[in-house]
Amino acid sequence: VSDISQAVEKARVAFRSGRSRPLEFRANQLKELKRFLNEKEQEIAAALKKDLNKNQYDTTLYELLGLEGEIQLALENLEQWAAPRPAEKTLLTISDEVYIQPEPLGVILIIGAWNYPVALVVQPLIGAIASGNAAVIKPSEVSVHTAKLLEEFLTQYLDKDLYPVVNGGVPETQELLKQRFDHIFYTGNCAVGKLVMEAASHNLTPVTLELGGKSPCYIDKDCDLRIACRRIAWGKFINCGQTCIAPDYILCDQSLQGQIVEELKMALKEFYGEDPKKSIDYGRIINQKHFKAPTVLTNVSPQDKLMQEEIFGPILPMLSVGSVDEAIQFINQREKPLALYVFSHNKKLIKRVIAETSSGGVTANDVLVHFSVNALPFGGVGNSGMGSYHGKHSFDRLSHLRACLFSNGYLGGYGAGAYKNVPVHFRLNLKSTTQ
Repeated sequence: VSDISQAVEKARVAFRSGRSRPLEFRANQLKELKRFLNEKEQEIAAALKKDLNKNQYDTTLYELLGLEGEIQLALENLEQWAAPRPAEKTLLTISDEVYIQPEPLGVILIIGAWNYPVALVVQPLIGAIASGNAAVIKPSEVSVHTAKLLEEFLTQYLDKDLYPVVNGGVPETQELLKQRFDHIFYTGNCAVGKLVMEAASHNLTPVTLELGGKSPCYIDKDCDLRIACRRIAWGKFINCGQTCIAPDYILCDQSLQGQIVEELKMALKEFYGEDPKKSIDYGRIINQKHFKAPTVLTNVSPQDKLMQEEIFGPILPMLSVGSVDEAIQFINQREKPLALYVFSHNKKLIKRVIAETSSGGVTANDVLVHFSVNALPFGGVGNSGMGSYHGKHSFDRLSHLRACLFSNGYLGGYGAGAYKNVPVHFRLNLKSTTQ
């Protein structure tokens, strides 16, 4: 545990030396991070296979490709993102130089999650590096093999003082949270998120909390059920249901439930065969790699236990609603989810669901896909989290947008007289010109 405070202090000393600030250094570290992902792809895949039974295809598609795209985006736009941003002037500052200067926050703590243990560590790390920060990286101890891999290899590619990896369980995380950071980026569940926020409050440290919740999926009668169910089955059951934005439950008319069940069965059979336990494409529950078959439940009651918290597994309950009004009411009576899905050919209905509900993100007529668009901010609202990232949003989230003004010594036409007691009629004239 004593090594933890030393690692944090080393990162702070390294940051204060200024070496993380030059754009050339940031770009070099991002390139090294990309090289790590490319050169250690097989080792990463092997670790994820041991932790979550992920196959090579899933590792490439769901863990690595998005990261490489995110790094490339940062490299192509780094100079523009870090440049001073002109700001609109007022009458009193018309001749002054007014701009916003993004600057690094300092030392960031990144606490990763186990369900996508590479992507959910490296994605915020890209933002931390691009914005010129140091970062202490804490992988989830639950994904044991991936955590060991990150500790062993990441510092071989990145500056080991600026970007140390700290492994361990609850005691190590608690010790990290006692240290002073300039921002804490946590991905995980709501209960731990509250503890992170409480610990951060002692030093008034800002936080980004990427949490979860029960993401609803409303299926309208006016939609292509086969396509809808195929997409829902994909989004729900990849990674054995352990995806924070997976559809958590379906809302639909009672008359649709039988057909939805049959379409889901067909899709699951196509994806995983007759016996998912033998499928190389079907994941496992993280703890001891338990097998849990894809399960669809009908006629579920809102009072049932599995409707009280995020399922985070391969169980998909269906609840009956009589109309879109009832679906909207059902959603709004619960905590704001991280994602919301709606399937319908009726664009007005989709727009209404969006307008009358709140969630971190929305995808209509598909699932999960909004996560892949780095121009969109990804994050929660209310109990599903705070703060957003991806692309430029990561850069801005982990930067201080500093207000800057260079005065040219000329103030609204009054010169030095502006700092004296101004006669009443001049005050009135000035007030009228600034309204």
